[in-house]
Amino acid sequence: MGIFAKKRVSDIEENQGQLQRCLTAFDVTLLGIGAIIGAGIFVVTGVVAATHAGPAIVVSYVIAGLACIFVALSYAELAASIGGCGSAYGYAYAGLGEIIAWIIGWDLLLEYGLGIATVSIGWSGYVENAFEAVGIHLPQSLVNSPAEGGYIDLPAVGIVMLLSLLLCMGVRESTRINSLVVGIKLLAIAIFISIAVFHVDMNNWQVFMPFGWASTVQGAALVFFAYIGFDAVSCAAEETINPQRNLPIGIISSLLVCTLVYVIVSALLTLVVPYNTLDAKSPVAEVLLSLHHPFAAGMISAGAIAGLTTVLYVLYYGLSRIFLAISRDGLLPKRFAKLHPRTKTPVPVILVSGVIMALAAGLTPIGELAELVNIGTLAAFILVCGGVISLRITNPSMPRPFRLRFHPFIPVMGIVFCSVLMCSLPAATWIRFIVWMIIGLGVYAMYGYKHSNARALEGIRKKDGA
Repeated sequence: MGIFAKKRVSDIEENQGQLQRCLTAFDVTLLGIGAIIGAGIFVVTGVVAATHAGPAIVVSYVIAGLACIFVALSYAELAASIGGCGSAYGYAYAGLGEIIAWIIGWDLLLEYGLGIATVSIGWSGYVENAFEAVGIHLPQSLVNSPAEGGYIDLPAVGIVMLLSLLLCMGVRESTRINSLVVGIKLLAIAIFISIAVFHVDMNNWQVFMPFGWASTVQGAALVFFAYIGFDAVSCAAEETINPQRNLPIGIISSLLVCTLVYVIVSALLTLVVPYNTLDAKSPVAEVLLSLHHPFAAGMISAGAIAGLTTVLYVLYYGLSRIFLAISRDGLLPKRFAKLHPRTKTPVPVILVSGVIMALAAGLTPIGELAELVNIGTLAAFILVCGGVISLRITNPSMPRPFRLRFHPFIPVMGIVFCSVLMCSLPAATWIRFIVWMIIGLGVYAMYGYKHSNARALEGIRKKDGA
């Protein structure tokens, strides 16, 4: 590990007390479940089953889950060894150097920011449907963006700003609310499972893989959206009690629980009704309505709103901590690295990013740009796995409270799985991603390189040597 990477790790260790340590292993696990279970299970599952995988949606989830498990184990080693609040950005800085760290940090800002804007628009749609179910019709001009014939998507703006205030209150308080909402959506899923198991029809699985193997793999790349967010758990390293133990437990436990839930729900969906009927905005609720359980369908809708809310919360939490870490290193203005003296939260980062994301959600139809979230996340995961391999070579004596077994098999498999999924995404997505990366390199050249702590340290060393 180079001198600048070592200096950064040292700085993190000296400043870990800045953020309040208050999260247990259980809190971190719920944080992960809150990040993972949301738009994927309530929306993406039905669309992918109907158009790409059929009943083999179960296999798609297993493939995507395997990729994430390999990456999660890599995250666990780095989170326990390096810590910090910057997730993959911090690990890349320590293992691969500043320029690679900036690229992945810029990538993560895209992933989280666009993910929040996209999910908030979906949240707005569910809220509008909930109001219509009780006979209240919201003005279309206030629930649609200008491109869709309205003025602004006000519910999407409102939820982003509400979460801004929640995050400013402090991580302990906001995590308690997150835990409550996670319980609501898990209850909704349990209701679906308890009803669906009595309506299984094995005839619906007579043709298990109707679209073929290649389409099933492409389906895995699409349902990968359902797993996005578990990496945000690693952003909680500085706020976790005994992170060397609790962070790996939280990351791996939440991923295993969510993978099991996805497999069970997707299997039941395709066993209860024909797969080609699942192309709906709320497939789980639609299935319950077809089974004549309107009250349970209403509970699922409430669970969907709760699920999307916790996804938004954890993504927003992760974005603010990554932004904070990059600002600490001087690659973005350091004024964003200031913490509130009482709540110990990065209020400037939360408010500035909140306004930007609220405007994007309220005024912009996100649409197909959501695919950028997938490709950005996969690129981040590849670099995390690469960081594990690099640090094993460059710094073999570094303390590793959680140490991967079967190294380098696990990180290499993470790289392979994520690369295959990236190659399954459309060419247009790759073009947009490359353009965003080029913009990021320009920002680094014009600001980050000149203001980075690493450059300042290099100047001091040259001056002392002179």
